[in-house]
Amino acid sequence: VQLQACGGGLVQVGGSLRLSCAVSGRTFSTYGVGWFRQASGKEREIVASISASGGSTLYADSVKGRFTIFRDDAKKKVFLLMNSLKPEDTAVYYCAAVYLEFGKSPGEFDLWGRGTQVTVSS
Repeated sequence: VQLQACGGGLVQVGGSLRLSCAVSGRTFSTYGVGWFRQASGKEREIVASISASGGSTLYADSVKGRFTIFRDDAKKKVFLLMNSLKPEDTAVYYCAAVYLEFGKSPGEFDLWGRGTQVTVSS
């Protein structure tokens, strides 16, 4: 299984972006997927996570009500819709997967993709 995140870019405060995570492999529906971010000089933190079934999601308090995670198993993609972006959302965003689990912290995920930069300008 390999993951590829894309969709980052430069956006103004209050703007929106949609990140996508493409997951290769035939068993996509058996993986929980999470989005993480790492700002310069800070530790990697979880942003949102979705279970393999799609029935469970979680969000960091800092993004609740602004970000939405959802998955499209037919396309083998997980999306992160980011609205009302703030300068503090600036970071490299990563997606990661864990087999048959609903991950809640970076250490629980064992498959990682390369990140995509999100920059929110004020």
